[in-house]
Amino acid sequence: MHDTQLEMIRCMDNAVFKSSSTQEICSKVKSVLEEWVNPNTILLDSQYLEPEPNSYARRLLHRDPEGRYSIAVMVWGQGQGTPIHDHAGLWCVECVYSGLIKVDSYSMHGLPEDDVVNFKKMTSINAGCGSAGSLIPPFDYHTISNAQPTPSVTMHVYGGDMNWCNIYQEKENGKYEKIRRELSFSS
Repeated sequence: MHDTQLEMIRCMDNAVFKSSSTQEICSKVKSVLEEWVNPNTILLDSQYLEPEPNSYARRLLHRDPEGRYSIAVMVWGQGQGTPIHDHAGLWCVECVYSGLIKVDSYSMHGLPEDDVVNFKKMTSINAGCGSAGSLIPPFDYHTISNAQPTPSVTMHVYGGDMNWCNIYQEKENGKYEKIRRELSFSS
């Protein structure tokens, strides 16, 4: 890691470790990302910025040694995105590092433990460099997609190690089936 990344991680440590509630943590993490992610600061080396051909790339930038949070970098090629998904019960703050990202947020109609649920789209935004938002369960159902023909990059700070999530696949009757998806990091 280079000095700029290390300094941002020190700020992230303070945001996470010196907060007493999930809302306070997310607010402070969002502030750190908004301060550090801008066109004038180079946080990520080129190995974090390469897209993958068949799916978005997901790369680990930092994992707190005590497991309190992790930072992942995702690269979205043209047309790449996610299905509706949750964050496995973890809080998350997402920030656009470069490009333009479309985020659609949903409300769930049903219970999180149900295998089949309904969703209603609540909001849709296009976010550019430095735009950040937080997702705190149970209000964390959304999709993310690249909103431009060239790659876009996002940074995701999770309240732990997010190695799985539930995705929701639309069925013929307009309902959504919950499927647990194991997550891994790209090379």
